[in-house]
Amino acid sequence: MFIRRRVPEQGPLKAAVIGVGAFGRHHCAKYRAIPGVELFAVADTSPEIRHTAAAQYGVLAVADWRELLGKVDLVSICSPAVTHAAIVRAFLNAGAHVLVEKPIATTMAEADELVALARKTGLTLTVGHQERFVFARTGLLDQTVQPLEIQCWRRGPWTGRGDDVSAVLDLMIHDLDLVHTLVDSPVANVTARGTTQYGPHADEIAAEVTFANGTVAYLDTSRIADSRKRGFRAVYADGVVEIDFLTREIVNTTPRPLAELEMGDPLGDAVSSFVAAARGEAEPLVLPEQAARAVETALLIEEAADATIPALVRGRYGRLAATA
Repeated sequence: MFIRRRVPEQGPLKAAVIGVGAFGRHHCAKYRAIPGVELFAVADTSPEIRHTAAAQYGVLAVADWRELLGKVDLVSICSPAVTHAAIVRAFLNAGAHVLVEKPIATTMAEADELVALARKTGLTLTVGHQERFVFARTGLLDQTVQPLEIQCWRRGPWTGRGDDVSAVLDLMIHDLDLVHTLVDSPVANVTARGTTQYGPHADEIAAEVTFANGTVAYLDTSRIADSRKRGFRAVYADGVVEIDFLTREIVNTTPRPLAELEMGDPLGDAVSSFVAAARGEAEPLVLPEQAARAVETALLIEEAADATIPALVRGRYGRLAATA
């Protein structure tokens, strides 16, 4: 049930962005474009990064995000994934509405805690699965027919970003969110294999997720590939939907029409949706329960993939000692 959120009785909503690297600065720009929202502050542990962002937007800069607790109505959390849960928890407890970049958390205990806390406080908690907005525009998310098979491939070269977690929580999590949105059934089985190249976490993973209704999802994710590939394929009893995100082409042989792929401004859509939810005007497109569900499957894939990475390789990076 939708609950009207708490907002100031007068004046603009004050927003802050935690973590203002390249992506965090995009959040800053989106807030500045929304009427009735004041970008109040940015926080980042890097002096250069926070002061550059503060100068660009003419706002307060702090090194410690805790200085902003109780001072803002809205917050975007764009810090490393392993920090998400603690920051989300603190701002919800301080009475702020929260938009956190994916993943919502890196453990199920944390994810479940945050879902429960959002319910308890009645505050908006939504997660940056922005690709949901792209798929929504095509009409794919309105499909009521369950796919028999889904294939997702997301491959690109190393960038050095997101390496505090595996490629599952960094990249594949987007595809898992989409798969769970399309498949209305619990996960029955997971198999996966992984490789690591630049650190203790898997950089390349191939996974197979079988659902209780018989749907099977095949996911292929790499952040160490030689070239970029990004696509999606869903097989139905009456046809196939295939999307190439690089050429932005959709092939649809099902009898259900789909709109052309328009990338639009998914981050702008996400921030606008978040603000509207905080104002009590609409339900956020991405609910915390849905984000937690994607994390649950991601962790199952990580566990299965870890078993295929030699312990000596993982131990070299200090993650796991050799067990053989």
